[in-house]
Amino acid sequence: MKITEIKSYPTWVGHRNQLIVKVETDSGVYGWGESGLSGREKAVVGAIEHYREWLIGKDAFNIGALWQEMYRSQYFEGGRVLQAAISAIDIALHDIKGKALGVPVYELLGGKQRDRIPTFASTSAAPGEEMIAQAKTLRERGWDVIRFFPAGDREGIHEPRQSIADTAQWMVRAREELGDRAVLGIDYHHRLSIAETASFCQKMPSGTLDFLEEPIRDETPEAYEALRKLTDVPFAIGEEFASKWQFLPYIERGIHQFNRIDVCNVGGLTESMKVAGWSEAHYVDMMPHNPLGPICTAATIHFSAAVANFAWLETRASPAENYMGAFDSDLFPVQPRLEGATYPLPTGPGLGIEVDEKAVQKQSFKFWEAPHWKRLDGSVTNW
Repeated sequence: MKITEIKSYPTWVGHRNQLIVKVETDSGVYGWGESGLSGREKAVVGAIEHYREWLIGKDAFNIGALWQEMYRSQYFEGGRVLQAAISAIDIALHDIKGKALGVPVYELLGGKQRDRIPTFASTSAAPGEEMIAQAKTLRERGWDVIRFFPAGDREGIHEPRQSIADTAQWMVRAREELGDRAVLGIDYHHRLSIAETASFCQKMPSGTLDFLEEPIRDETPEAYEALRKLTDVPFAIGEEFASKWQFLPYIERGIHQFNRIDVCNVGGLTESMKVAGWSEAHYVDMMPHNPLGPICTAATIHFSAAVANFAWLETRASPAENYMGAFDSDLFPVQPRLEGATYPLPTGPGLGIEVDEKAVQKQSFKFWEAPHWKRLDGSVTNW
């Protein structure tokens, strides 16, 4: 089964673009993939065009070998742009192989280890009464794992010390309102320093948070090791990692407890399964990042079904968010649908996703730029 075409569709969905990729074969079987490098889709499209030139004519079943060839057959291997391109192609090749063999993709990954995929949901309101109300609604709808976002995002300004003071008191309130059985976490989106993160954790009683996601940037493992000594809150990190090598120091040094792996950034399902096995040996649980669209969700469901060390899958389709409108879009007539707080496993061949290609072709790309935030003193800070 030979690859005959690779098409990239950077498509505006909701309030951001999704980079949808289609791989076609000479047998008529095709597969869908998605890239996770949001806001830089044009760069990934260019990388895919480079890969397309020599991938056409290759055997679509040789997924592992093609992964190695895409990664190693250049001097400047890896990096977020190339890995995002490889991810989309790799996911599409798994979709093709599953369809051709008549089995769900998780059967290609070793078979299912669970019958349903538990998810965690997020509130969309800033810390305050509305945030508490949303969290209670999520509990009523079946979610036992709830993630919050910090205070302080006003008109492009984020002042960390103000944010941690306001956020900490509402996290304590959330624990009081939701009880000890709820699993509660917060995503600080790498907006803090080591000292600021330590102060934030120290403002709350031990046990307030079950996980702290991305409090500082991830480029320096030693920084996280220093932070590890200052707090007992479990860390959830890794959504920005673009290879198993980036995960290496975190897994082997015991720095974190949850891997926020993104199958659309790390190198697709091929690379994700390697990270999962490595993590299992070190008792690190997989907590996949899933902020994109239905293709990412479908691929991550199959990954989540096949790994032993799985915690929860992120969903942005809860009543508190319905993020980007991505999950109600007519562009995806067949897609995963939540049943309560879990995703049922697909039983059909491939990923279990279909895309209205004609509708996608009519949907224009729009340039979107992530917010450029500053502190009160005018200096640039992380979004």
